[in-house]
Amino acid sequence: QVQLVESGGGLVQAGGSLRLSCAASGRTFSSYTMGWFRQAPGKERDFVAAINWSGRNTYYADSVKGRFTIARDNAKNTVYLQMNSLKPEDTAVYYCAAARGYYTNYPGRANFGSWGQGTQVTVSS
Repeated sequence: QVQLVESGGGLVQAGGSLRLSCAASGRTFSSYTMGWFRQAPGKERDFVAAINWSGRNTYYADSVKGRFTIARDNAKNTVYLQMNSLKPEDTAVYYCAAARGYYTNYPGRANFGSWGQGTQVTVSS
C-alpha cells in the first residue's frame, strides 16, 4: 500500500485556476496508476482523471476535458491535477488514489486501493 497526501485545495472564483498535488510514500510509486476523484456534498465520489504508470496515457471525465490536466513526476513521487477555467460545479472534496499495476487502460475505480484524505476545492460564482 502507498500512503497519499493531497494539498493545494482552496477557495477560488469561477474562471480561476488551482493546482492540486498528491505526494506518495514508498519506493514503488512508478508502478501505480494514479487518479483523482471528487465528491460533492450529498453525491457519490466520481472519477475526474487518471494517468498510467509512465505518464504517457491520461484519462479524463467528460466534464473536465479541456480544463483539467493530470501529470506525474515519478522522481518526486508526486501526481498533479492542474485545474483551469473552474466552475462552481467543480466544488467538491478532491481525492488522490492509487491503483497498483501497469495498466494500459483506465483500470476502473474498484482497482484503486489506496486513497488520500482529500482536499477541499470551492469555486465561488
